[in-house]
This record gives sequence, C-alpha cells and structure tokens, in this order.
Amino acid sequence: MTDPKHPCALCRFKQDSLWQPVEGSPLSTLARGFVRRDLAAGEVVFSQGTPSTGVYCVSRGLIALRAFAPDGRSHLLRLAYPGELIGYRAFLTGREHRTEAQALLPSRVCTVAARDARQIIRATPQVMERLATRCADELDSYQDRLQAAATRSNRDRLHALLEQMMEAHGAEVDGARQMRLPISRQDISDMLGIQPETLSRLLKRLADEGLAQCSGRRVTMPLESALQRLLYARG
Repeated sequence: MTDPKHPCALCRFKQDSLWQPVEGSPLSTLARGFVRRDLAAGEVVFSQGTPSTGVYCVSRGLIALRAFAPDGRSHLLRLAYPGELIGYRAFLTGREHRTEAQALLPSRVCTVAARDARQIIRATPQVMERLATRCADELDSYQDRLQAAATRSNRDRLHALLEQMMEAHGAEVDGARQMRLPISRQDISDMLGIQPETLSRLLKRLADEGLAQCSGRRVTMPLESALQRLLYARG
C-alpha cells in the first residue's frame, strides 16, 4: 500500500524513486528535507563550481547538464528527463558540481537536502544501493555513447538522437511526426562530438533520404510504419 506520508507517494516515478524504500521513522527526515521546485525554462538548478546542497530528481520537464570551459564556452553533456537523478556525484564525493543544470522547458525538480539525505542513507541502506545502481547506469550510458561514436556513423547517431527526442517531444501532425527541438543545433553538435558544418551536411542527407526535415527548430519525421518502409527499402 502506498504510504500517504511519503513525499513521493503521488509521483508516477514512485516505484523507481531513489527514496522509495524509505519507511518508518526515516520518513520524517525525508519529509523535512524534501522540496519541490517548479522552474521556468532557463532557470538554473545548480551551477558549475558550487558545493552540493542535496540530491535532485527531475519529475517534470527537461534539464540540460552543461560543462563550461575556462574561456566561458559551454558544452552540452547530456539531457535529464523525468525520473532521472542529477547532481548526485557532487553529493557522493563532497566536491563542487562539475556541471550546470538548467531547465530547457518548464520543469519540476524535487530535492532532498544533503544533510537529511546522508541521515536517510545511514538509516536505509537500500537507498545507497539504488544510488549505486544509478551511478552504474550512467557509466553504462557513457560507455554506450563512446562505443556508438567508435562503431556507428555520424549520420546514424544523429538519426538515433532525433528519434529519441521525437519519442519524448513529438506528436502526430498531418500524417507525420513533428516536434520543436528542445536544444539548439550547437547542442546537438556537442552531444555528437561533431562540427556544426558537419551537422548541417548530415541534416541535409537525412532530408534527402526522407528521414527527417528540419526547418529552424521544427523537425518532421515519417510515422513509424513509413519510416520502417524507408529503412527496409535502403536495406
């Protein structure tokens, strides 16, 4: 039975939540340190170089994790979707955040204050087990990206990224799938590790192949059945 006192009780990610195992007396600590924050697009959750103040879970919207170089240039490292944790490496190590987390869309982030999170972990070891699994999953994701960069063409990786974003942000319009890109073309270049000029050529190639049409930030892709026919025809 769902405990109505649990701060995550009404969240659709409750069963997979880092805090799901918390019960009994530690619940009061969790409730005390738990804050829900709604963010407008562009608001920052935490900044690079600042100390950790808690563990963050994205419950709505989309968060960009960026790293800033000494010259001020930024690079998009990854996107965090609802249900994902952010900022936990700084929490675990006690070091400053190595990235900035910024809302790309109107978002909601749930935070458990660092002091309370440590107390909960001591009382509920299953929370640390879940946190360790999240760390392993993120490492696996980075490894998958490195392997894809080494074994798949830039064209295929771009197409896969557009498909991933279409799945999250697209809708059927006039017999096709459409979305407004939640990130800039420079961000896409950063994620793929390619130059903007290369990205432009790849987008043109996907357009010529009938797999994706990009106009500004609007992207149109065929429906799944049509897409499968196109891919089948190309062998």
